[in-house]
Amino acid sequence: MPRRRIFIWSGMMLCWLLAGIGGWSLQAEAAAAHSGSVSKVYIDAAGAPSDPAALTARSGAKRLEAAAEALYGYVLEGDVLKARKEAEEISQIFIASSFEGLTSVEGVNALSSVILDMKSELAAAQPAPQRWEAAAAKLRLAANSLNHPRQPMWLQYYKLVREDLNDMEQSAAASDLKSWTAALARLQSRYANIRPAVIISRPAETVKEFDSWISYAGGAASSEQPVERTRLLEIVSYGQDAARVMFGKERNEPALSLPLAPQQYGGWGLLAGAFILTVLVYAAYRKYRGQKRDMKTV
Repeated sequence: MPRRRIFIWSGMMLCWLLAGIGGWSLQAEAAAAHSGSVSKVYIDAAGAPSDPAALTARSGAKRLEAAAEALYGYVLEGDVLKARKEAEEISQIFIASSFEGLTSVEGVNALSSVILDMKSELAAAQPAPQRWEAAAAKLRLAANSLNHPRQPMWLQYYKLVREDLNDMEQSAAASDLKSWTAALARLQSRYANIRPAVIISRPAETVKEFDSWISYAGGAASSEQPVERTRLLEIVSYGQDAARVMFGKERNEPALSLPLAPQQYGGWGLLAGAFILTVLVYAAYRKYRGQKRDMKTV
């Protein structure tokens, strides 16, 4: 009888152990499946792009800028064959890339036009190094603006544009239309170099505003009628405002709204102040003594 009980208890323990092992294996599989699903979700969230086109845009912009830098170097070296090969590479990058999210439709069109202009200049029958360099520089600025929309290279032109506007202002103040027109021509040339890059990284209305001002100023310069001094100054003022908006600069605050800087006094200023203070103290003392004498006399 005791032996039978031992067998029964042994069988029950064996069944219980087998059931436990089966449950543990099921829990392990469930945990592994859950861990795998969590890992997959994590990979999807962290590793896999939620928007594949956006990643393609970024990688395409980086490759495009690198190729544009290389092309610009080949042009400066005068290696036309390598420049043409790099221009074809740029065309392939442009075709294979999606720049959605990096620029507007106008920006894509501007970039396409710059690439076509570069290829056209390189394919010309007559060598034109200056035209090649200008087209390569324009393409380089455009590609950089696409890859660095927040801090593009073309912002460095602000100092030059301001200098041209200052020259226009001085010429207008002197009623010198010839010098005013020459300064405007320099500014137009600079703006032509950066305009595609501006279109890529700035809103369309900002570009239209500066385009309108350039057209208006050019019309005044080519007018057969004499232009008054006040009108020339007014045109320059509009241009300064449009340039500030385009380059993201704030308008200068009025002078009266700014805190006055503390005056700096030199050694002579301190001596003069001490002398004045001494005279005032002495005068007050003499007045005090005179009043005291008068009171005693009474």
